[in-house]
Amino acid sequence: MSDFFGYGSLVNLHTHTYVNPRPTKIKGWKRIWVSSNIHDIAFLSVETCNSTQLQGMRASTENIGWDALDLRETGYNRQQVDNHDMQIYVGDPKYINTSIKNPILLSYLDCVIQGYYKHFGEDGVIDFFSSTKGWDHPIFNDRSSPKYPRATKLSKYEFELVDAHIQKL
Repeated sequence: MSDFFGYGSLVNLHTHTYVNPRPTKIKGWKRIWVSSNIHDIAFLSVETCNSTQLQGMRASTENIGWDALDLRETGYNRQQVDNHDMQIYVGDPKYINTSIKNPILLSYLDCVIQGYYKHFGEDGVIDFFSSTKGWDHPIFNDRSSPKYPRATKLSKYEFELVDAHIQKL
């Protein structure tokens, strides 16, 4: 098995070269912003939840291998997705710190939303914002000098789309 399920920046195909990417939905997981002791920013993780379904991107590591993706996903544990022949990255509980609220980098959020918009349309963006928990983290605007290492260039409309949803939070 060499497939993974991406639910954050891995949805944006500008951030990787894994093969056979395709939009996918899985049941039993929810996305959440978390803070950790190893990063000074918030990052997306998932936790099990029987009543939810996540949209994301399934792709294969057969061209690069798991080691490269594991390195990219430092601070996560890889685990099997029940009833699917793929794996998902879950924030490592030994690093997650629920007593702090590190900021969400806007360049990271922009990258994620660009991927959701491209593959799931505006409904996918709406679903991302409504199905993601942890929006009590502050959002840090780093667009003029992105701190996120995989920041992508967005169109004016994509910026406006992100900003409109942030305002609704």
